[in-house]
Amino acid sequence: MPLRDLLLGLAVIVIWALNIIVIKLGVDDLPPLLLTTLRFMLVAALLVPFHPVARHQLPFLALLSMTFGSLHFALLFIGLGQAEAGTGALLVQMGTPFATLLAVIFLKERLGPRRLAGLALSFAGIVVLAGGPTLPSPLPLAILLLSALGWAISQLLIKQGPTIPPLALAGWVALFAIPQVALGSWLFESDHLEALRGAGWAGWGAVFYTAVMSSIVAYGVWYGLLRRHPVNRVVPLTLLVPVMAVFLGAWLLDDSLGIHKLAGGGLVIAGIALIVVKFGSGKKKATTRRQRRTNA
Repeated sequence: MPLRDLLLGLAVIVIWALNIIVIKLGVDDLPPLLLTTLRFMLVAALLVPFHPVARHQLPFLALLSMTFGSLHFALLFIGLGQAEAGTGALLVQMGTPFATLLAVIFLKERLGPRRLAGLALSFAGIVVLAGGPTLPSPLPLAILLLSALGWAISQLLIKQGPTIPPLALAGWVALFAIPQVALGSWLFESDHLEALRGAGWAGWGAVFYTAVMSSIVAYGVWYGLLRRHPVNRVVPLTLLVPVMAVFLGAWLLDDSLGIHKLAGGGLVIAGIALIVVKFGSGKKKATTRRQRRTNA
């Protein structure tokens, strides 16, 4: 990967790691579901007019808005309001092991020894985190794990569903998610006008950052990298997101950095690395190509 693209990839990782910190600050200034609604409104306004989709794709996008919009994003914002930023970032990474298990159950994908070991390490990391003081109480813990499950279900739906350009998908999912999350905010949150009038730079900054920087700018750059490079060279960079979020949380928000968080987080990340990184695949492909040239 050229240095320019590597730096672009690292810039995306920084944006996504900071996104966790920004959400944490934002939900301290605005109710989480109201903040999520405003985020979706801005994403939809910026993307939907410029990224039309076919009519037959609308039911799929409406379904995805329930799992990706409401289940993943709304619960992520709620959970981060009650957990440390770094711990929340680590828990949400469980979406990858969940997606792996769902693919085995519903798509009949094979689970080899390496991926099985990755699953075991990931869940062992959660057990280690559970022994430390930074793990949130059972309710926010369940909320963050459900958010990770929502992400995992969404990945399977995207894999099986129609091919839709990423920014079109983000915009239309946001549009369909607006009434769902807004209804939740109306039912479970109060004093919306007062909250909007009293919101400061943290609340409105979170709306802008999570919508524009994290969803539009970062994903736009990321999918450009995926088009130019093999997936197994780009995707492993995402393992840096929770690592950076943990240290940014400690630096900017005074989150704790205890042995349970470091050890448990290390196990989670190591497990996910075993699941997503294809070790030695490049050498095998190169050997295969050389053998073909020799045989020819």
